[in-house]
Amino acid sequence: MIKYMNQSEHDAVMQVADLMITAAKTAPKASGKDTVTGVILTGEDKDRLSEAMREIGKAEEKDFMIRDAANVDNSICVVIIGCKDTPFGMDPCGMCGYKNCAEMKKSGGNCVFNLSDLGIAVGSAAAVAADNRIDNRVMYSAGRGAVAIGCLPENVKISYGIPLSVSSKSIYYDRGPGAVLL
Repeated sequence: MIKYMNQSEHDAVMQVADLMITAAKTAPKASGKDTVTGVILTGEDKDRLSEAMREIGKAEEKDFMIRDAANVDNSICVVIIGCKDTPFGMDPCGMCGYKNCAEMKKSGGNCVFNLSDLGIAVGSAAAVAADNRIDNRVMYSAGRGAVAIGCLPENVKISYGIPLSVSSKSIYYDRGPGAVLL
């Protein structure tokens, strides 16, 4: 049997995506509550994601969303990591800027514990990709698109996407005018 380079690259990316999801799960947490969740999108689901990103970009006149959608199209898969909208329940806390969790939830705010855990999880996942020499980029735009298509549990309203690719030069950098978020 001969296994060609392109098949090895695809297999390696998918294996690393699984390791990234695992790293997100085992990443240190600010508390004992685990609100981190994730999925891996390929094929038609990845296509739905990039289309949602384009639609948001056009509707809100955010060119970076459309640019990032092209990166998603050219990626083997996209790892999506989000956090459930479950307040920690510490009263008093106030780290979110509200008096307590009930006020935060009522006003549509976000629990600082959940967001901190999400950031740590995303960093852990991206580190796994980098450690395995898989090209990647953390994208707000892909996370926003993922929430829009509903690929995560219903109570997830914040996520980030990490598209993965293998090429002689990363497709996620030197992307031309407008390459910065704002």
